[in-house]
Amino acid sequence: MSLCSRCLRKSLHLRLRPHPRIISAPLSYKASPSSTAQDILSKPTWSVSSLLPSQSHAEHAESPETITPAQLHHLLRLSALPLPKSSAEEQSMIETLQSQLQFARAVQRVDTTGVEPLRAIRDETEAAIKENTIGLDDLKDTLAKEALVGHYQRPRRVKEQIQSEDENWDALGTASRKAGKYFVVESGKKAEAGEP
Repeated sequence: MSLCSRCLRKSLHLRLRPHPRIISAPLSYKASPSSTAQDILSKPTWSVSSLLPSQSHAEHAESPETITPAQLHHLLRLSALPLPKSSAEEQSMIETLQSQLQFARAVQRVDTTGVEPLRAIRDETEAAIKENTIGLDDLKDTLAKEALVGHYQRPRRVKEQIQSEDENWDALGTASRKAGKYFVVESGKKAEAGEP
């Protein structure tokens, strides 16, 4: 699995910053026995940090996917990133990459049977669906521009006749010589010979 340069850069920057600890405390008031959204969301049941390797796990256990320095250098060259300047920086990059791979593998192991794939991110509330629905009232202007044609009364769009003042100018008005509706232009060879 390859990482894009932006993801790799971001992970390296995040690795250098200390991570804040998230501590959750129970709410101080008693809610009704019925489960509401606030009750459900107030008690965390899962955390992303459970998918990341802990420090003790990283020190004692070897990762199933070890990344060699050669692989790291290859990935850095592919993403046009600078190579590490020291072995400590290289080791830090390898640890970050291994933790990201472990996280990606954990996300891939999630059972998605019976879950319909998300086709687009959009507002699916009733108001948004009603706003995006095209009804007969929206089409009245378009339908008014159609006429029924033929034996089977097929609807055809009526072409609008656009009359512009720019199209009504006399193109031949400035011509010195004209023949019917055409300009008359003297040939260059006759003019050189002295003929009119």
